[in-house]
This record gives sequence, C-alpha cells and structure tokens, in this order.
Amino acid sequence: MRSYPPMSDSRRCEWTVGGDASMLAYHDEEWGVPSHDDRHLFEMLTLEGAQAGLSWSTILRKRDGYRRAFAGFDPGAVARFGSQDIERLLQDPGIVRNRLKVESTVVNATRVLEVQVELGSLAEYLWGFVDDRPIVNRFRTLSELPAETELSKAISKDLKQRGFRFVGPTVVYAFMQAVGMVDDHTVDCFRKGEASLAPTRAS
Repeated sequence: MRSYPPMSDSRRCEWTVGGDASMLAYHDEEWGVPSHDDRHLFEMLTLEGAQAGLSWSTILRKRDGYRRAFAGFDPGAVARFGSQDIERLLQDPGIVRNRLKVESTVVNATRVLEVQVELGSLAEYLWGFVDDRPIVNRFRTLSELPAETELSKAISKDLKQRGFRFVGPTVVYAFMQAVGMVDDHTVDCFRKGEASLAPTRAS
C-alpha cells in the first residue's frame, strides 16, 4: 500500500482532514484528474448519486462492492439488469441498498448507451459543456466551494431531459469536481494545478 505524507508535511484540501488511507488516496490520485473514460464517468455519476444523504467516506468503503455489483460499470451489462437483478442488489450489503438509487443506476446505464449512440461517447457529451478544458478555480478555503453552479444546473437540466436520474445540480457539481471537469483543489493544496495536468484517464 502506498504511504501518504502527513498533513503537516503536505497540505491537502480541508475535506481530507481525519480521512483514512482510502480518502487520502482518492484525493491525491483521482479527485480533479480529468477523465474521459466512459466507464469511470458512469461509475462516478453513480457514486455521487449514491452519496446523497451519506458521507463520501461511506461510499469509498463500498466502492469495490459497487464495482462487483454493477459489472465493473459496463453500461451495456448494467442496462440489461432486470427486476430480479434489482431485488438481488437490494440484498447486497456491499452497496447502498436504496431502491431508487439502485433503479436509477440501471436506468442511467441505458441513458449512457443512448448518448454513446448519439454523440460517440459519454465523455464527448459531458466535456462539451466545458469546451474540453477543465475549469480551474482559485478557492482558498473549503467554505468558498459552491454546492452547485449555473453550469451544473444547466448540465443537470440536460441530463434530466435525457432521462438520467439522481443528477440534481449538487450531485452534478460534485461529479464535475470528481472527474476533473472542475479543479477545486484549494490554492494551498499540493495538488492544485497538478491534478488538472495529470495524465488524462482515457477510454
């Protein structure tokens, strides 16, 4: 397991304080790194929706469970899930056993396939909202980070019109931060600027 520098040696975003190794790894290696991989984008859209009402640390602990339960986030496989699969998933302690959230993942898989047919990829669709370039903000403290923006509202509206579920403006903004469409590392974080310049996760 990789060891991570203590907070005193390397400043991180405030939301990582008290976090375990998985939280630090997520912050240091993934959060804010641009992703153009459709499976990863589908995964993060699912996990951000699942987080609603819960802590991100809870979702991270269940991440491997989600990957097992939802076929590695292969949208083609998940879109074929039927009512029996949903009932099975609602008994799976490895995920958040909320019927609406589970059903939304299956529905969203179908919507991802539709976007891929129409536009080539989910990445092409989503990154088109930011002209294929990360938005780099210069926030100093956690309290300055918005819960949603006019852009996240616009993306949320478009996703909902396409039939996606659990994609409110707050979920969408958290998703944008997660997949690098927005770099919201605070200015004193050692990952500021590095994340958006990191090798892109490509499909």
